[in-house]
Amino acid sequence: MVEKVILVDEKDKPIGTEEKLEAHRMGLLHRAFSIIVLNPKKEVLLQKRARTKYHSGGLWSNTCCSHPRQGEEIKLAVHRRLQEEMGFDCELKEVGSLLYKKEFGNGLTEHEFLHVFLGKYDGKVKPDANEAEDIKWVSLKELKRGIEKNPERYTYWLPLALEKIKNL
Repeated sequence: MVEKVILVDEKDKPIGTEEKLEAHRMGLLHRAFSIIVLNPKKEVLLQKRARTKYHSGGLWSNTCCSHPRQGEEIKLAVHRRLQEEMGFDCELKEVGSLLYKKEFGNGLTEHEFLHVFLGKYDGKVKPDANEAEDIKWVSLKELKRGIEKNPERYTYWLPLALEKIKNL
């Protein structure tokens, strides 16, 4: 199955679709989401992206990130992908959105209208090895310190998404 992303304008209005990798080659603006899950101690569940990912492989990132499918409500897509990537589901609330563009050294550009969701969970995590090669729970303070000291170890969008939950 060819995976497509939803192309959008700067107000998140759909304007078409494109094959996922081609959209990243051309740097086309598309709809995406990032999920940040906290446990009761307010630690963030991070995933280390699988090295086989088409970009940002081997970097630490938020709990889950992906794209809704054409015709799929984003509120359903976040639950589908959280279950597929991390092996659990939880209540999720959208806490904001942002637009960003980042060119990678491999000829791909991430240009996303990113919806940020927040969830709370304190159970078993079973990551899909094709998506994440490792996971860890880390305090927000420790995470922010790590990003400041070694930004190259983290995905570009992680600190942007964290800004949407800074009042916790």
